[in-house]
Amino acid sequence: MSLSTRLPRGVRKLQRLLALAAVPVLLAACGGGGTAETPLACTVAEQKQWLGDYMNEWYFWYRLAPRPDPAPYTDVDSYFNALLYTGTDANFPADRWSRRETDESFNRFFGDGATLGYGVSVAGLEVAGDGTLPLYVRHVEPASPAAAQGVQRGDQVISINGQLASVLVAANDFTALSAANAGDTLALVLRRNGSDRNVSLTAAVFLLTPVTNGAVLQSAGGRKLGYVVVKDMISQALAPLETAFSQFKAAGVSDVVLDLRYNGGGLVSTGATLASYIAGLRGSGLSFATLLYNDKRAAINNQSFMFSSLASSLGMPRAFVLMGRRTCSASEQVINGLRGAGIEVIAIGETTCGKPVGFLPASACGYTYSAVNFESVNQRNEGRYFDGFGATCPVAEDFTLPIGSMVEPLLAAAARYADGGGCPAASTRELPQSLRGAARRAVEPGERQGMLGR
Repeated sequence: MSLSTRLPRGVRKLQRLLALAAVPVLLAACGGGGTAETPLACTVAEQKQWLGDYMNEWYFWYRLAPRPDPAPYTDVDSYFNALLYTGTDANFPADRWSRRETDESFNRFFGDGATLGYGVSVAGLEVAGDGTLPLYVRHVEPASPAAAQGVQRGDQVISINGQLASVLVAANDFTALSAANAGDTLALVLRRNGSDRNVSLTAAVFLLTPVTNGAVLQSAGGRKLGYVVVKDMISQALAPLETAFSQFKAAGVSDVVLDLRYNGGGLVSTGATLASYIAGLRGSGLSFATLLYNDKRAAINNQSFMFSSLASSLGMPRAFVLMGRRTCSASEQVINGLRGAGIEVIAIGETTCGKPVGFLPASACGYTYSAVNFESVNQRNEGRYFDGFGATCPVAEDFTLPIGSMVEPLLAAAARYADGGGCPAASTRELPQSLRGAARRAVEPGERQGMLGR
């Protein structure tokens, strides 16, 4: 099992000495970031000058990152990529997370809780480039064009826009599932129960459904399990989480099962709220996560997010977390934060993505820059889990079974463990070491690996 790393004593001492109560800077309504002055003009030269100054002040790895001459770079995007840390220090892998996107895209997701696309996600990462394996639909957003056309988890993908699935898997190329504009179209051939059908999808902006399947289930041994799927750590998740945990508390559940297998992260504050429902009084006075910035920003920006007292908190001594290769960033932070408070986390599934760093985004000239600004540690100062968290019970998914079914392998394993039956035999097919870095960088359409410091 991959364990988080306890930070050096000097870092812990510095953390104690720093004022941690700074309020995180928010993006302005127009997409602007208060983290740095914006360029006076939006010429390429002005933007590059601003970006170089911003990264030198705010980038977590500014001491280790390249500092190239901006002049040879003809566009801002290529210059941004040239500024990213390349992995020269043994303590940190190369930066594969920093990104640049339009303000419209960023604010649509984190402000409106919406996205642009088709709403269909496939299990491409899970087949690890092996074109002999079937490619399945693994998730469909409930309010999406795909859902409206009857696409379901478990549908086998035969082709995408005329390209055979085997070819796309071998190339690890699923870009066709991303839409550039509303009105773009996607042609799928899907197989279900031995029959093929043609499906045409038209891209649209639709609201995300960050929380689903909140229900009280019963294990074979008669234990009440509070089960909930949390896909996006956005503010729109807060109301349905309260509904789910109020139900769990009223039912007197024996255990909680958090399904974070497709959760790429989001807001630290939302993750802290989710963890607080589990911890209850066990988290009283404890830090869920402390965000540690570089040495230029630490005294001003270092900040702790505390466990909170919620009416529907359960105060559980343990929690089951269903996880996998797509469990990332703010969802991994939930695992780390609970463990820091002394709560046992029984992890079912596969090793997580390994992203203990996050962003305080800044905006300039219509683009939001989510460059790594901080690392996150728990109450015990544990962090730097760049290899991800390993599973207590290694279990592979069966994409032909619906999420929330008691026979679905990850949920079935959690129920068995809760009944005292221990873990089933390991069934995972871990990624080959040679593919892990590239695969983790190959974020599929609709996914975000985010940990925002607010």
